[in-house]
Amino acid sequence: MSDAPASPGNSASRDVSAQAPSEAVLFEARPDGIAVITLNRPERRNCLAADVRAGLFEAWDRFERDPALRVAILTGAGPKAFCAGGDLEEMVATGMGVPPREMFPLPYDTLELSKPTIAAVNGAAFAGGWMIAQACDLCVASTTATFAITEVKVGRSSPWAAPLIHMIPQRIMMELLLTGKPINARRAYEIGLVNRLAEPGELLDTAVELAAEVLAGAPLSVRAARDTVMLATEMGRSAALQAARHASVECYTSEDAQEGPKAFAEKRRPRWKGR
Repeated sequence: MSDAPASPGNSASRDVSAQAPSEAVLFEARPDGIAVITLNRPERRNCLAADVRAGLFEAWDRFERDPALRVAILTGAGPKAFCAGGDLEEMVATGMGVPPREMFPLPYDTLELSKPTIAAVNGAAFAGGWMIAQACDLCVASTTATFAITEVKVGRSSPWAAPLIHMIPQRIMMELLLTGKPINARRAYEIGLVNRLAEPGELLDTAVELAAEVLAGAPLSVRAARDTVMLATEMGRSAALQAARHASVECYTSEDAQEGPKAFAEKRRPRWKGR
């Protein structure tokens, strides 16, 4: 899923307090409710080899199952690549045709997540790297990051890119898929693929700041808001309105729905319970 060859890189640029069983993907459970998931194969540009895929499945599952964790940030180790895409050596060795749908751990697609996710793109996000960044709800990118859908360069296809039409204009999407040419972080921001830009040394801090803004909201309200966005992209106007109203009932009838207005009236910060 990438035309980028494996290349040397630097080791992971930061330590983490805990990690998934596979060292190919590191997992940090922060005390503020943020999980930081790091693709940790910089010497192979964090490509989606079997060990990285297995580690990602484990990491996403751990995030979803831990009630103390409310937002996840996905990033890559080393300065060169967020993720260069699929493992071309594996494709050659296996003679891979159509990849099994369950092969790649994609939030809200091949695995179920009920919490928001943020991609923190630190370098090249090519093919499968773009795919996993696109799968996240929000995206922060280093000013040195690059993005490309390179499948046409290696004779592969990119059906995973179909939801991109809800993020960027059709003609821009068409050019990206037909040419396989990369765009820089500024262009990705201009077309709406990226929410925020950051200098390389400030990328993770910027992603954490965005996550903290999400964490400031009531948990059930955040879930209902995310559901509303996704329903709006998958349904027509009337059906989306009806489905969104249904998805919001749990939020409206929660204790937090009373706590929010009460805290505002009392001029204090709300104490969310998530129920």
